[in-house]
Amino acid sequence: MNSHRTTKYHVTSNVSSSAVLKQAQGRRLALLLLSFTSMAHILKTLNSWFWWENIWMPINVTWAHFVDRDGLVFPKAHQLYATIPYAFVLLIIRFFSERYIAIPLAKALGIKNVRRVKPQPNPVLESYFRECSKHPSQSDIQGLAKKCNCTVRLVEKWFRRRRNLEIPTVLRKFQEAFWRFSFYLTSSIAGFIFLYDKPWFYDIWQTWVGYPFQTLLPSQYWYYMAEISFYWSLLFTLGIDNRRKDFLAHVVHHLAAIGLMSGSWCANYVRLGTLVMFVHDTADFWLEAAKMFNYAHWEKTCNMLFIIFSIAFFITRIILFPCWILRATLYQPTFYSTTPVIAYFLFNGQLLILQGLHLYWGYLILKILKRFIFLKVQR
Repeated sequence: MNSHRTTKYHVTSNVSSSAVLKQAQGRRLALLLLSFTSMAHILKTLNSWFWWENIWMPINVTWAHFVDRDGLVFPKAHQLYATIPYAFVLLIIRFFSERYIAIPLAKALGIKNVRRVKPQPNPVLESYFRECSKHPSQSDIQGLAKKCNCTVRLVEKWFRRRRNLEIPTVLRKFQEAFWRFSFYLTSSIAGFIFLYDKPWFYDIWQTWVGYPFQTLLPSQYWYYMAEISFYWSLLFTLGIDNRRKDFLAHVVHHLAAIGLMSGSWCANYVRLGTLVMFVHDTADFWLEAAKMFNYAHWEKTCNMLFIIFSIAFFITRIILFPCWILRATLYQPTFYSTTPVIAYFLFNGQLLILQGLHLYWGYLILKILKRFIFLKVQR
């Protein structure tokens, strides 16, 4: 009788515990569904806020007005998704151009591919190098030598070789400079071809004539796609490209460039956007060319190219950009609308950030020129 009761108790207990477990699982599932629903609602609300017409468009203009009609074609936000696969296409082009064009050119200019000696595999030292320090103190080296059962000199040699592997070779730097030079030169030539016969290239006021119902030209579409894709590709390779001293400034520049170009695309500031891109690219390829000849130790050619770059930089970034582009974005819109939209402040804020970076880079260029002139005088 007692065993029957015990068995019955265990069965009842198991049934009740499984029911409690199912209830707990049901509550968890309900909470999970509720959180997903809430997140979807929040994202939907944020999306509606982000695309609110009052942020992007002049008064009495809605997104419905930007449906292609009567031969007019307008830029659409979903077209920007294509820049991601285009960025990977550029990375493939970069891989083949660096391997089959940059390397032979580097060899022709006298740059040798120096192979660095790899240190012997050592998990203890590798772990310390990655997690603690690349430059251990003398006491740490002695401790690591005891731990690895080797001499202090061998540990020092291992760290020296391991640090050398982190430094990009001259050939690697040349390849990167060659890719940037190739893109900036190509985009500058293409930009001039796209813009030379456009009235807004000569009269900046024309960028606002007919706004916001300005049709999108095929040349403008491809110019934008190429530029945004290029900066995406640079962001994707930040971890493997040569790390510069102004690394953070480059990250800010790339993000600001993508944000500006994407925003100007959505708001149909395409005419101004193409002018901004052209002004930036026309100086950059001179700098990359100077770097290439610097790595090849062609000193006179490098100096000449850097001087040309400095002149082009100060003309385009310090004079034309604020006096031509910023004047068109800050001052001229007030003639077409008495109430500037929120995008007016967002875009001009990013453009002013870019101008701040221009001034910072201009200061660095002046320091280099000063040192260059001082060395010339000494000689």
